[in-house]
Amino acid sequence: MEETNKEDQKQAVLPFDNLYLNSGYVSGFNDWWMYAIAIMFTVLCYLCAPVVTSLHLLIMAQQNGITLEELSKDPNQLFNYRVIGVDRNLILLAMLGIFVITMMGFYTAIRKIHRKTLLSILTGYEKFRFKRFWFAFMIWGGILLISVLVSYFFGLEDLVIDFNLRGFVISFFMMLLLMPIQTGFEELFFRGYLVQGLSQIFKNGIVPVIITSILFGLAHISNPEVKEYGWVLMLSYYTLFGLFLGCVALLDEGLELAFGIHFAHNFISSLMVNSKGSVLKTYSVFESGAENPAAELLLWFGMAFITFVIFWSKYRWKNFRLIIK
Repeated sequence: MEETNKEDQKQAVLPFDNLYLNSGYVSGFNDWWMYAIAIMFTVLCYLCAPVVTSLHLLIMAQQNGITLEELSKDPNQLFNYRVIGVDRNLILLAMLGIFVITMMGFYTAIRKIHRKTLLSILTGYEKFRFKRFWFAFMIWGGILLISVLVSYFFGLEDLVIDFNLRGFVISFFMMLLLMPIQTGFEELFFRGYLVQGLSQIFKNGIVPVIITSILFGLAHISNPEVKEYGWVLMLSYYTLFGLFLGCVALLDEGLELAFGIHFAHNFISSLMVNSKGSVLKTYSVFESGAENPAAELLLWFGMAFITFVIFWSKYRWKNFRLIIK
């Protein structure tokens, strides 16, 4: 009876003007200790997952003369196919497999601890809006694809064709099946679960989005491109990307558009261009000899602006209080 009264009170007085934030408020239970346990359990799954998915890589690395001491100093060596001498798709499988295990842990936590549904974290609406997801995928993916082709044909970047049909097909289907889990987890955890949870503390949406965007950037700080291009530039890039996706999610009152952008970005960029600093080593169409991360950051600003204008025009966003209140 007490739990029923609690649910009735929550639905009677909704704290936000935003359907998405209210979805997190009315769904399941939101006690602080539940968030603490669920976050720790999810992080533990993420940290332990490589032990399962990368065991074969560790064996191959030792067979190629790489010691555990060397790997402890530079763990990224384990995911360098040139160093450990394995097919790059095996490394791709190991890396994406980490997120499969982590997603399973996260799903278990929200269902068993919070009694929430994935849908309540994904959107403020009754159904996941697949049309929005695919529209965002096509817009961001299309702009990204055009930018890569323009860079190649006009010599704006040092791109050379490095196409392996068999390897590319395997990479394509592996990414098609597993990449939605990787990007989906990051959207659910950072732009969904944490934003909805923190909104109940700060009583707004924008502060949680800022906090989770910084956390999103810090979560990628161990990526090889950070070591390659510097943490200041790359942390700024990841944080701004998170901030952009977070604002889009609040304005659209759901993760569909943000999820579509994120999936398109990782899927298209990984299959089109590989470089020394790429975190996902796929059989891509092009290999980049020298990158200019500062120029790519400027390009990203242009892509974000164009995408936002298209969304704003199509979905007639006018209530920008959805971000704040």
